[in-house]
Amino acid sequence: MTLDINKDQIIGELETLAAFSDAPAPAVTRVVFSEADRKARAWLKGLCAQAGLRVREDAVGNTFARWEGSAPDLPAVASGSHIDAIPYSGRYDGTVGVLGALEAIRALQRAGARPRRSIELVLFTSEEPTRFGLGCLGSRLLTGALDPALAAALRDGAGASLDQVRAAAGFSGPLSSVALPPDGYHAFVELHIEQGPLLERAAIPLGIVTAIAAPATLRIEIEGEGGHAGAVLMPDRRDAFLAAAEVALAVEAGAKGTGAADTVGTVGVCEIFPGAVNSIPSHVRILADVRDIDLARRDAVLALIKARAEAIAEARRVALTAELVNADAPAEAGRLVVDALRGAAQECGLRFQTLVSRAYHDSLFMARVAPSGMLFIPCRAGISHRPDEYAAPDDIESGVRVLAAALARLAA
Repeated sequence: MTLDINKDQIIGELETLAAFSDAPAPAVTRVVFSEADRKARAWLKGLCAQAGLRVREDAVGNTFARWEGSAPDLPAVASGSHIDAIPYSGRYDGTVGVLGALEAIRALQRAGARPRRSIELVLFTSEEPTRFGLGCLGSRLLTGALDPALAAALRDGAGASLDQVRAAAGFSGPLSSVALPPDGYHAFVELHIEQGPLLERAAIPLGIVTAIAAPATLRIEIEGEGGHAGAVLMPDRRDAFLAAAEVALAVEAGAKGTGAADTVGTVGVCEIFPGAVNSIPSHVRILADVRDIDLARRDAVLALIKARAEAIAEARRVALTAELVNADAPAEAGRLVVDALRGAAQECGLRFQTLVSRAYHDSLFMARVAPSGMLFIPCRAGISHRPDEYAAPDDIESGVRVLAAALARLAA
């Protein structure tokens, strides 16, 4: 089967989608359920209708566009990603997987293919945690990984609940209706930019993901004693920030201490009270992210960080509490999907390497309900979540070509 990928069309569509933004170009800001997001969704649904796909939406805004196969009662093969974008980010994260899946379906249609299983494009709601503080909201609900009652109680920075915000965006119905039925999908594949530098460094056009790391978030509150920066002598201080600084270094040491390249630890939030240059910090709140593809190793690092934090607090005479906010399990790619991607890459005459995803994606949750996998394409310097995020048109074309061939295999 000869696959004709319309590279110019998909690049033009990526440019059009990037224009639905609350930030000036080249930056993209498209927070879920914002006006920009709603307009982008409407535009995308129009593209799907033009391709003859049957479009439906669920109660949280997950959107499905189905190309019906010759055996429509069989579980479908799905592919997709997200289009919400964190503030001042780029135009390729998630969007390549959505528009790439659409172009893969169109290429199969042009080739005269008739899949046995239906092929469905999935647009997931709120992969980014920007608005509600929880990533992969749509896929969590879709796969039963999030209690609908807990989801309904989520609030954004303005205090609006998820139920209020989704209703204003036109999505109604109980969140309990979002979950997929048993055997809802035969397989799921997500095309994505790597968000890392390995493929570009190796000059290899494709990466087949074998495992997806998952984060655990640790919230640490430290209570010290404030005072005047000039009047309290150094031996008498109970500085909450200095304790927090040591805890942050303990996060780094814990991640490095495993000796595994796949263990990473980050302190991305540090809130200091009262936040005055001439006042000793009395209270600090930090959030630490620890992730790995090995669950036991990640959790051992978390335990080590907590133990070290408690020892730091005792030595510095401050009070400390550590709470695990979120801990998702890593996922292994389904053999069915990995084999289909390998075969498709070979069929297309394109080189690939296997690798792990250190960022997490909707595929992490889809792996709970169906064999799932990811196909990576290079991005310049590994940069993502920035306005200068970039994927070359030829690499996008290669990714879409292999995705289309893999979908044809899985749907046969």
